[in-house]
Formats: sequence, C-alpha cells, structure tokens
Amino acid sequence: MSKKIVAIDMDDTICHLIPKAIHYHNLMYPDLPLTMEQIISFDLSGIWHPACTDDIFFGRPGLYEELEIFDEYTIEEVKRMTVDYDVIVVTAARPASVPEKWRWLQMHMPFIPFDNFFVAKRKYLLDFDLLIDDGPHNLIAAKEAGKQTIMIPRPWNAPVQQDFILKDSWQGMNELVGQILT
Repeated sequence: MSKKIVAIDMDDTICHLIPKAIHYHNLMYPDLPLTMEQIISFDLSGIWHPACTDDIFFGRPGLYEELEIFDEYTIEEVKRMTVDYDVIVVTAARPASVPEKWRWLQMHMPFIPFDNFFVAKRKYLLDFDLLIDDGPHNLIAAKEAGKQTIMIPRPWNAPVQQDFILKDSWQGMNELVGQILT
C-alpha cells in the first residue's frame, strides 16, 4: 500500500524567508524600512524602496542558505511525518536559488531525499494529498483541486485565513496531519 503524500512548502513555512529579506532590504535602504506587518500581499513593489527590485529583494546570493528554521518543532515534526507519509518539499524558486534551497534542506533536513525535492510555482499540478503552505494562491488552488490543506498564518494570507485550517507552529503538526488524512 502506498503512503499518502504530504507536500510542504519551504519559504515562510519551514523556514523564514520574508523576515531575512526584509532585514537585507532595511540594511540597503534604511530611509524606507519595512516590517512584516506591511507585507499584506505577494506584490511588494508598492512598499519596498523605489530602487529595490524582485531580484534585489529575493536574489541576494546566499540568502536562502541563511534562512532560520520556522520554529524549534519543525525538523522533528517533518521527520516524524516521513514515517507515515511520503513527504515532498515543494518550493517556488528562481533558477539561481535552487542549489541554495537544496543545500539548506540537506543541512537541516537530510532525511528528505533528492527525489522528494520539487521546484514548482504551480504546486496544485503535482500529485499530493495534503499541502502545508503560507501562499494563499497555492492553498486556494489546492483546495479547488480537492486536496486537503493547512495554512501557516502570515500577514499576506490574512484575508483568506477563515477558509483554511491554520497552524502557527509546527508543534503537533504530524498529529494534525494524521487527523486530516484519516
């Protein structure tokens, strides 16, 4: 019998991208500092410094290797999930960041094999039973495709949080996944 597939996003789901990107933005542009609360959508062009671009904000070499783990429970909970589920990590990525993301994953979660590392912006096209993500576009598309979802609450997904099961910590995530998938 094959295991059910749990798809897990990387950025701002198992690690913190936006806070680190904000940190570097604020170092480069101290006259227009950003905060997490200002990030209310994935379109940041209206709030970051006029000289900033998507490539500057998300393209800093080494950025993805510096990201902090979401919380102290993340690694153990993901590892526990691999016992009962086929856990895949699915991340949207610019080509230059793919090796960095893979190195981060191997440094923090070496139990995730390369075969379970997917780069995809349109995650709903993949076959999985449950998606854990912070991106409202990913979660809405997965839900519309009939898949189960867990949302990591963030300021940018606040308008749709009432439509999803929310989990703001990885503590007990494996148990929640089990409840949803049984």
